[in-house]
Amino acid sequence: MSDKDQQKAAAVQAAASGHGGLSQAELDELVASSDTGGRSAKGAVGTFLMLVALAWSLFQLWIASPFPFMIGAGVFNDTEARSIHLAFAVFLGIAAFPAARTPFQMVLGIAIPVILTALFMIGAKDDTPVWWIPLIGAGMVATILLGSPKDRIPVWEWAIAIVGAATALYLFVYYVDISSRVGAPILQDFVVAVAGLMILLEATRRALGPALMIVASVFLMYTVLGPQMPSIIAHKGNSLSEIVNHQWITTEGVFGIALGVSTSFVFLFVLFGSLLDKAGAGNYFIQVAFSLMGHMRGGPAKAAVVSSAMTGLISGSSIANVVTTGTFTIPLMKKVGFSSEKAGAVEVASSVNGQIMPPVMGAAAFLMVEYVGIPYFDVVKHAFLPALISYIALVYIVHLEAMKAGMEGLPRAYEPKPIVQRLIGIAFAIVVICAVSMAVYYGMGWLRPAFPATAGYIVFALLTAVYVGLLYVASKEPELKLDDPNAPVTHLPLPGPTVRAGLHFILPVVVLVWALMVDRLSPGLSAFWAASFMIFILVTQRPLMAIFRGESQLMHDIAAGFGDLIDGLVTGARNMIGIGIATATAGIIVGAVSQTGVGSALADVVEVLSGGNILAILLLTAVLSLILGMGLPTTANYIVVSALLAPVIVTLGQQNGLIVPLIAVHLFVFYFGIMADVTPPVGLASFAAAAVSGGDPIKTGVVAFFYSLRTAALPFLFIFNTELLLINVGWGQGIFVFIVATIAMLLFAAATQGFFLARNRFYETIALLLIAFTLFRPGFWMDMVSPPYTEEAPAELVQAAADTPQGENLRLRVSGVNDLGDPVEFVALLPLGEGATGEEKLENAGLLTRVEEDKMFVDDVMFDSAAQNAGLDWDQEVIRVLKPVDQPSKYWMFIPALLVLGLIVMLQRGRAGKTGHKTAAA
Repeated sequence: MSDKDQQKAAAVQAAASGHGGLSQAELDELVASSDTGGRSAKGAVGTFLMLVALAWSLFQLWIASPFPFMIGAGVFNDTEARSIHLAFAVFLGIAAFPAARTPFQMVLGIAIPVILTALFMIGAKDDTPVWWIPLIGAGMVATILLGSPKDRIPVWEWAIAIVGAATALYLFVYYVDISSRVGAPILQDFVVAVAGLMILLEATRRALGPALMIVASVFLMYTVLGPQMPSIIAHKGNSLSEIVNHQWITTEGVFGIALGVSTSFVFLFVLFGSLLDKAGAGNYFIQVAFSLMGHMRGGPAKAAVVSSAMTGLISGSSIANVVTTGTFTIPLMKKVGFSSEKAGAVEVASSVNGQIMPPVMGAAAFLMVEYVGIPYFDVVKHAFLPALISYIALVYIVHLEAMKAGMEGLPRAYEPKPIVQRLIGIAFAIVVICAVSMAVYYGMGWLRPAFPATAGYIVFALLTAVYVGLLYVASKEPELKLDDPNAPVTHLPLPGPTVRAGLHFILPVVVLVWALMVDRLSPGLSAFWAASFMIFILVTQRPLMAIFRGESQLMHDIAAGFGDLIDGLVTGARNMIGIGIATATAGIIVGAVSQTGVGSALADVVEVLSGGNILAILLLTAVLSLILGMGLPTTANYIVVSALLAPVIVTLGQQNGLIVPLIAVHLFVFYFGIMADVTPPVGLASFAAAAVSGGDPIKTGVVAFFYSLRTAALPFLFIFNTELLLINVGWGQGIFVFIVATIAMLLFAAATQGFFLARNRFYETIALLLIAFTLFRPGFWMDMVSPPYTEEAPAELVQAAADTPQGENLRLRVSGVNDLGDPVEFVALLPLGEGATGEEKLENAGLLTRVEEDKMFVDDVMFDSAAQNAGLDWDQEVIRVLKPVDQPSKYWMFIPALLVLGLIVMLQRGRAGKTGHKTAAA
């Protein structure tokens, strides 16, 4: 087990137990309860589990590579690959985790199989034999009652692990037979599906805790007991035959999109991060951040933010990020004056944001690719600006905390050059980077057409040459080692040598970003090439470095390199156990939603609770995400909430006149899913940080929540101002939006922290919040001053179309019925194109209308036209027509906002000048 895994395991255990301030020895003792496998099996059993994890990683690399298609063997379709992927996850989930961590979990492990046994027997029809169902339930209960030691795997647990893997492999082994009887399961299908569902839920309880198991079980109960539910969510109920077919035999449930994304994309990215960390990149990022920022006011905390952001490039797990960087950064933050709670909170706030930091975001980002139906490049593009702004604001929050406490930075390792020389050096570095980037981009553009058959080999050779050169440069610098963070700090590492000592770690990230962003390869194939290059680095890094330093022991160094590779492959697989199981179990929930139609029923419930108000709906969604996130992993939380509420938000937003892009809604859910890792009373990342800092876990979570308010505010802002997501925004406007939004977020942070240039008066805090809101959404105020639309009578639709300029949208509020025949009202945005008259513009948009008794109706809608894409359909009544009118630029609102900001600056500078920062902070 690697040091990273030991730290991560100890922190998670501390999160569960509430202990803080654990020594390294105590942390090591808690390794057995890690989230990558709680058993400490030794000898042949431990070796076997390692080989299974290694085989899983090799299998995932194989199916992601182009080699099966090149040799025409070993090709698996999506369903077969998902089946094998889940078999590995379930086997390791049962074998690597003991059955009961607490008495409550043990009771739950007994109760759920008993409940499901009764449930499946109720769902079975008269012509389906049920004698075998109690036998499966009894077997599951027996495995709990017989005991589950942590130091070995008893024979009954071997049995359940093997049976669980076999039920997952069933779709692979009997793929052809099953495809010929879809919808008509036989007894063998029944037995396999029921056993598979029970074992999957047991693996979920072991690997992820009880919450997700309970939620999935509740949805299964709802599927069977639909007629007994309250009328607003009641349904006809589904038989065991329908559940077996939907949840296990087809790809609608367990083997659905979520597990497919885990199989195709997520594993490779997790493996890439594991390999990169094993090579030493995590340590390198921490050292670089400290060398560049450690001398600043509150420097260790700022370095913690930057290092967590860089670690977020290779890790999609907030808890892993906390314990990877926090074991070093938290003690240093405490040394310069941060309390235990504030030091832990800074680490939590920065680490949690690692999941929203492209290019390697959390697993939920890859699910968005499938659920929203857009390329991964677009997901990264939309997520980039909010993530960057959030990190910049957190650095500023740390700066404000340091100012309030009068902190100083750590002593510099060198005397800085004059400011002019530093600016010239920065400008020269930017020019060199731009020149290299252009040479690479245009060189690649020339290389591929010139050598279509051998371009890949040439690129690899060039990459290898650059890698060897960077490794030679690194060999001339001292080896990067993490000092003891509890020892006195006498100096910071020199920036130049520190940066040069690990530049080769940037190359695999460049390969990944290039494949994703420039070549536009699929996420899975991009991660494969990046991981392949990372494997090459792991194997060759030690021997080459030793040769360059004149310390070569070739065979020993090669063996050590392969040892690092195997350790990285095994660690990557172990890190995937929870994600693989979580996506499969979340598939039960998604399958139940699609099978029962609870989504439309939930829309009615949410509409009643919110009164149809879009802001109330968003608040309900945020609260639900936070509540579910207390027990569910971020990925499972995202799957559940997006499946239930994302369509509701889009539909009700349209009914309220707000057209919300689907990606904005999914990012909204994602943001609040990761916020659950911060929010008390659970907030696992806060507990993990408290275990390192020795602070109070609840206080750490509360402080981290206030630091993370900027992350909570951003989703509400980009729902109403999609420019923040770079939707329909060019380069110039994108840069402008970034600058303005960053300033706005800094002002928001100053308001929530109660300190700007001096301690805020209450009216200054209110003014800063209003200024920030104005910079984020100037159109809110401009719409009050000068409405963007004028209302016309429905009968004047043709004239309104004639008056609407080409390319503008005509807003129509229409009344009709939805797909279920229920009455519905919504707003349609109808883009108008060319046409000399209103009739021609409407016809070119695909809309034909008729007037009956002074009422305007949709007479017909052309197939695949702008009108159909806007949601218009025949026989809908047009009840309102909003015609766009000329409006002053919304950016005029910046003028009064900046004037008020200038007044606040003058007031606070006067106070700061009279009393000084320390007095102001007091």
